[in-house]
Amino acid sequence: MNRINHIILQGKHHKPILVDLHDNHPDIRKPLVIFCHGYKGFKDWGAWNLMANAFTNAGFCFVKFNFSHNGGTIRQPIDFPDLEAFGQNNYTKELDDLETVIDWAFSGETIGKQWDKASLSLIGHSRGGGIVTIKAEEDDRVKKAISLAGVCDFGKRTATIGALEEWQKEGVKYVLNGRTKQLMPHYYQFYEDFIANEERLTIKRAVSGLKIPYLIVHGNADTSVLIDEAYQLHQWYKESTLYVVDGANHVFGARHPWPHDTMPEQLLEASEQMIKFLGTSL
Repeated sequence: MNRINHIILQGKHHKPILVDLHDNHPDIRKPLVIFCHGYKGFKDWGAWNLMANAFTNAGFCFVKFNFSHNGGTIRQPIDFPDLEAFGQNNYTKELDDLETVIDWAFSGETIGKQWDKASLSLIGHSRGGGIVTIKAEEDDRVKKAISLAGVCDFGKRTATIGALEEWQKEGVKYVLNGRTKQLMPHYYQFYEDFIANEERLTIKRAVSGLKIPYLIVHGNADTSVLIDEAYQLHQWYKESTLYVVDGANHVFGARHPWPHDTMPEQLLEASEQMIKFLGTSL
């Protein structure tokens, strides 16, 4: 039976990080997987809970969390009640949040006896794929990493959020969330932070510097992050493993809310491949 513990961590940027710990057998040491959601995402989106169940049923301890500035709150972790926080988010804050979660896992608090500290793996979806790739390259506690429909370049996304001169003058640009119909702000600090940390935030540099097993899973019908980005990641790190899910879109057939008690077939296929790569099977 899948057990979920809800944990609140204090982030480094004055916002809490809400964490879910999924574990079937808390008395047995096992590998740990930390999952990072993507842009306009959250830990409870769509079928992510079902994916977490698949990993725990395969013998993993599975952690997923909301980035501190993803727009959710502790009381309302789904969707985006805190658009001001969303507008103040940036890549370095997300890297700091992931580091906070990793530090917590290694601290022994709550899960200290439940997982093998020599077996930490990271999975990131979409923008989260870039975040985990950068973190995996710079943190030797990470032993394996997976890019799930992940991006290969933060730079081109950062600069195309709006005309730079207008963005700088106005201080904010808005992006429509097609599902919630919210106008979601991006403050100019997002661009400034990227420029100030551009070397660190260059995914090509991070991928090229990896020395651990790295899996790239992507759908060839993804219109949000084209499969060309997966091929590019694979080219930059030829020792990586590339798995293409035929016909899969950016979310592998899922949607939010997801009304079923089983994963869509393409997300199940992706999960099976990730579990196989990490060392166990469904």
